[in-house]
Amino acid sequence: MKFNISVMPGDGVGPEVMAEGIKMLEATGRKFGHQFNLTYEDIGGVAIDKYGVALTPESLARAKKSDAVLLAAVGGPKWDDPLAKVRPEDGLLGLRKGLKVFANVRPVKVFPMLEDSTALKPHIVHGVDLIVVRELTGGLYFGKPKKQWVTSKGRKAVDSMIYSEAEIKRILQVGFELARSRRKKLASVDKANVLESSRLWRKIAMEMSPLYPDVELQHVLVDSCSMRLIQSPAEFDVIVTENTFGDILTDEASMLAGSMGMLPSASLAGVPKGIATKIFGLYEPIHGSAPKRAGLNMANPIATILSVAMMLRYSLGKPEEAAAIEAAVLKTLERGYRTYDIMSNGKTKLGTREMGDMIARNL
Repeated sequence: MKFNISVMPGDGVGPEVMAEGIKMLEATGRKFGHQFNLTYEDIGGVAIDKYGVALTPESLARAKKSDAVLLAAVGGPKWDDPLAKVRPEDGLLGLRKGLKVFANVRPVKVFPMLEDSTALKPHIVHGVDLIVVRELTGGLYFGKPKKQWVTSKGRKAVDSMIYSEAEIKRILQVGFELARSRRKKLASVDKANVLESSRLWRKIAMEMSPLYPDVELQHVLVDSCSMRLIQSPAEFDVIVTENTFGDILTDEASMLAGSMGMLPSASLAGVPKGIATKIFGLYEPIHGSAPKRAGLNMANPIATILSVAMMLRYSLGKPEEAAAIEAAVLKTLERGYRTYDIMSNGKTKLGTREMGDMIARNL
């Protein structure tokens, strides 16, 4: 089969980890008889330098016509001026909004052989296998008004957390459907004791719950959730929450797996149902551009490689191919190969390219 993929390497270590993701995609194509037509696009700081904007309308238009989008990372100190009118992150936010990918799905799975590589005690992270579903196109990041101004008493700023019933319903549906396909436990995370938007969120979750009688719904305040992710993370199955809370909680949850370099993500434009769904999506590792590591052949490419697996599963309808990539990653780790961020005594340290080669060899 033929698939058209839009590829956006971005900034920092982005091009390096993307090269390994593409290496894995092409190895999968050879093994299973698929052809992947790749179109490369600039995004983030590199696009600002070339075009003066973080994402051109032409790149967005081409991305919309693809079967899926692969993104690595954006940003860096070169473009970090808080007074700048254009920032690399504008490209990422514009891409998400333009592609209408409203559901960010971030799996957090602790591989048994990495239990001693995390900052937590092994018995705490043992058996952790959860998914965080983050609403991606609403809330504080997109709400209006959003501005700064000067008054006679000093400077002020405002951001607005705005959610509609339709936005809340569709993201909760993603959470319920994923929980139904797993251990049937859904934790809906909000701040209903303080925020009106969270009170509406909780009310709608309660109204939807009878539609999923096989799923156990639990309401969790975001501060309590952040504590429980460190205290007893294995209790969670699927977590669903709004944009800002999800951004913070998933970075925290990444430490359960030992490194942000281990965690992939999918941003979907629809609700996944069944094992071979075909939903348009944007796929990216959750880590940033790590500019200090750029060009050193150090960055962990596993999150990008696992993002490729998620793309095959959710957007291209190829669960067998996705499972093969995941098995190759597991086999590589079982044989003792590590990048610097998950390194431990007695293991073999590999660079970015060498880790990509090893996983492709184990496919």
